[in-house]
Amino acid sequence: MEWHFPGQTCAFTGHRPEKLPWGTRETDPRCIDLKKRIRDACEAVYTMGVRHFICGMAQGCDTYFCEELIALRKEGREFTIEAAIPCEEQSSRWTSQDRVRYYRLLEECDEKTVISPHYTPDCMARRNHYMVDNAAFLIACTGGAQGGAEATVRYARQQGLDIIRIDTQL
Repeated sequence: MEWHFPGQTCAFTGHRPEKLPWGTRETDPRCIDLKKRIRDACEAVYTMGVRHFICGMAQGCDTYFCEELIALRKEGREFTIEAAIPCEEQSSRWTSQDRVRYYRLLEECDEKTVISPHYTPDCMARRNHYMVDNAAFLIACTGGAQGGAEATVRYARQQGLDIIRIDTQL
């Protein structure tokens, strides 16, 4: 594993499709706009010196984040992407199409950190704490719905991270 300075690291949290107004319809104009706002936030922290990004690899906003990072890197930006995986079987109940997308994204990641070999009731929260504990910035795509993303924002605030919030309800 490479060594990264937290000041040069940005983590990400965001809602899964069931908490997004458009669900899984990624052709919805609101989803297209959200992806652009995620890209803009990534470019902003890159401009501030971030060279390492940590993604929790969940469905929905995490997937959009990872895909936007890969696109930016293909345009010449130089940074690393770390997949913070809560448990080995994270994608085991996903559709085959979603698993193909997930494994394609994992192949593009420079590092993979698995928090727990098997699912546990707290592995998602431990993954979120790992990301925050190893970053100086947090990009958060939330719309006020309670859950893991909002809990991650609260924890990041307690840890003193700079937080860029992107409203998913726009």
